[in-house]
Amino acid sequence: MRRTLSKKTILRESLNTVLIVLGIFSAGLGLKGFLLSSHFIDGGVTGISMLLSHVLGIPLALLILLINLPFIALAYRQIGLMFAIKSTLTIAGLSLCLTFVHYPDVTPDKLLTAVFGGFFIGAGIGLAIRGGAVLDGTDIVALLISKNSNLLKVGDVILLMNLLIFAAAAFFLGIESALYSILTYLAASKTVDFLIHGIEEYTAVIIVSEKSDEIRESIVRVLNRGVTVYKGRGGKTGKDMHILYCVVTRLEIGNVKNAATEIDESSFILVHPLADVVGGIIKKPALH
Repeated sequence: MRRTLSKKTILRESLNTVLIVLGIFSAGLGLKGFLLSSHFIDGGVTGISMLLSHVLGIPLALLILLINLPFIALAYRQIGLMFAIKSTLTIAGLSLCLTFVHYPDVTPDKLLTAVFGGFFIGAGIGLAIRGGAVLDGTDIVALLISKNSNLLKVGDVILLMNLLIFAAAAFFLGIESALYSILTYLAASKTVDFLIHGIEEYTAVIIVSEKSDEIRESIVRVLNRGVTVYKGRGGKTGKDMHILYCVVTRLEIGNVKNAATEIDESSFILVHPLADVVGGIIKKPALH
């Protein structure tokens, strides 16, 4: 049993290491192969480092390492030692990659530079997160601020930080570069979301129908999905009915809807995304 667990642990950590290394080289390509030559920046700590490097002339590799270290120290207190060590090594790896790895200047086209530079940086950040580390300390500080504030959520903190960064970019780099930098950030953030949540992003489906028992049986038997049944009552009709709640992947939403509408065309169906799910009869993303 111990040998099996040990092998599983080694295999998992080996996969995490591969993801982190791929993330480092991907982020390096986005930075040196696309953004730096066009004076575009990304959001977050990476964007701050790029902006300061442009203004002060300090090497980007050094700034990325130094500016991220305080956030890693915070992560050590809030998350744990292993996460802090892996993140430190990951960020140090990116700094070494920027220093010693030669990347060609891929394209002079500004639109392609913004979009694909953001894509490769976002891919790097997302792969590092899937490997259990971070390349950018923004999410860490945003989480800590949101925990101590009743007004600001994590997304609000990240948005405010990036507004300040891009406002500074407009002042130091010019309006055009700042606008392209915003496009870079949007491409990066979408790529990160896709790599973390993937095509199989968890989605909750709530179904209200007078034929809920038949629909439940179809979802469980045909789709092999778990279903939770709540007792409810129609607010207008006053009729007692069962409310179905199930969690599926994004690719399975259509199947659940079809199963419900085939049995009851008038069924009320509510769909909303979930941040994460643990346990139950669900499919796990391919990378873990």
